[in-house]
Amino acid sequence: MEDLKNNGKDLPEITSLAPDQVEMIEEEDKEKQTITETRKDSLMYGIEEVPPWYLCILLGFQHYLTMFGSTVAVPLILAGPLGIADNNVAKGEIISTIFFASGIATLLQTTIGNRLPIIQGAAFSFLTPAIAIMTSIPMPVTSGNQTDNSTTSPTEPPDFWKVRMVQVQGAIMVASLTQVVLGITGVIGFLMSRIGPLTIAPTITLVGLGLFGPAGDFAGSHWGIAMLTSFLIILFSQHLRNVEVPIPFFKFDEKACRTVRIKFFSLFPVILAVLLAWGFCAILTAAGAFPTSNTVYGYAARTDGRIGVLSQAAWFRVPYPGQWGLPVVTASGVLGMISGVIASMIESIGDYYACARLCHVRPPPKHAISRGIFMEGVGCVIAGSLGTGNGTTSYSENIGAIGITKVGSRRVVQTGAIIMLLLAVIGKFGALFTTIPDPVVGGMFCVMFGMIAAVGMSSLQFVDLNSSRNLLVMGFSTFLGITLPEWVKKNSTLIDTGSTEANQVILVLLQTGMFIAGVIAFILDNTIPGTKEERGMTTWLQHEGSEESDEDVYDFPAPIQRQVDKVKAFRYIPVCPSFNLLPTRSGNISSDEVQMADFTSHTNANASG
Repeated sequence: MEDLKNNGKDLPEITSLAPDQVEMIEEEDKEKQTITETRKDSLMYGIEEVPPWYLCILLGFQHYLTMFGSTVAVPLILAGPLGIADNNVAKGEIISTIFFASGIATLLQTTIGNRLPIIQGAAFSFLTPAIAIMTSIPMPVTSGNQTDNSTTSPTEPPDFWKVRMVQVQGAIMVASLTQVVLGITGVIGFLMSRIGPLTIAPTITLVGLGLFGPAGDFAGSHWGIAMLTSFLIILFSQHLRNVEVPIPFFKFDEKACRTVRIKFFSLFPVILAVLLAWGFCAILTAAGAFPTSNTVYGYAARTDGRIGVLSQAAWFRVPYPGQWGLPVVTASGVLGMISGVIASMIESIGDYYACARLCHVRPPPKHAISRGIFMEGVGCVIAGSLGTGNGTTSYSENIGAIGITKVGSRRVVQTGAIIMLLLAVIGKFGALFTTIPDPVVGGMFCVMFGMIAAVGMSSLQFVDLNSSRNLLVMGFSTFLGITLPEWVKKNSTLIDTGSTEANQVILVLLQTGMFIAGVIAFILDNTIPGTKEERGMTTWLQHEGSEESDEDVYDFPAPIQRQVDKVKAFRYIPVCPSFNLLPTRSGNISSDEVQMADFTSHTNANASG
């Protein structure tokens, strides 16, 4: 109680508490401490903790492998509309550019963005408008090679794909400014006070379930290899997670060999599974077990299917803004791309909450969400300027990797970002990993995406599941988030507003399951009568993570934060941690907590400050 008096000096009424109130507060403190210790034990490395440098490299490389399949899939999908389906060199250069942009965006997000350990990668929500822009640019009329007796069909100039690319670049750069503005003005943050677990649960669930298409396409190329990969990941991450492997090392100061026991399988389940499945595919390829024709089922499991990329890729190449030409901006392109930006923002907000839950820290406050969206907009502008043909967004599969490995360290993700930058410059190394068989990537996706869906459902633990109101909100929004996009994909021609740009925007939004589910859940949860306890808002808004460390999780790095604290004007900037706080930072609480928390949580917040 003496500690409460000392730390709670900003609340003089605390000294007048009745004995029964004091006892109640102390019991709640003990209960929260027990929960905190349990959560700490469930993570091998927390968000602020730094593993040894060699583990950072290996774990960071594991994040690189986890996001590799999705990131490579985007330029491969764009290759056809772009006109480079047979141009492996151009595809390799775009792949390297996407990884380079992803590395920059990840460093920005984890350093001065929301500071959660979230990987930024290529966004699937940008694909539909990007393809629409590319296919809307007609091929120039050329006569081809003509002779007296014959005339060949018109051919496309070798570099015409760059004409399409610069138009996509311009659309992405300008449309992403919408995300920048919504973030820096705090508009997104202001909406969060009305977003609770009943909105987040179906949104995150559909983030995972909505990716069944890519996962099925990759895994379906050879289900045997895909299931082998999934089995190995589950075996290492679950059945063998507590097995400690002795690792010998030499201690120079003692001039003697020592051993350290590490939970190797729990730390590196993805790397081990991918390498073993990849090696197994290499053996079967050499033995002739897989078909040699790319039209026969099982060919995608071969390890030499894309081996030609190794000889064609350059050793070193640094991507730079405008490498394909000066970006071109058109109104139709920008309007269409805004739909992809909106869908990306909705998905990212769900990812923030999922990442915070897996890292066992409190839900991100308004300033962290605003800053995260703002920084994602900046990352998209950078990606557009470099010429990736795509934007960047938070990656759900890497958040799933945190749940599997139990490593939520921010430094690990930053190390992974540096690995992205380095390997994007070394063209040969990046090309090597394009040879990973598709079913191996698909098996990894099945586990990762399933983990994300489960994380979304776990948010329902805060709500009253005996309430028919809550069951309706969750069930209807989730079902419609699956049903409506499927119907729109099959009946896209029925949507005709008379404007090509409007059609494009509507089609992109209606085909994004997490957007539909999130919007429907948000509307129903805020219009159907229900108490805060019934909706789970009271528990959701309370501090969930470590009472000692969470207060700084979403702050800027310490040197920057100290300077921000000195300037009172920063209290009026929505993306600053000091935004909307009481005058003193030590022992303070936010205005949201003043309005929504009871006296006990008020006291605990000041005691932990």
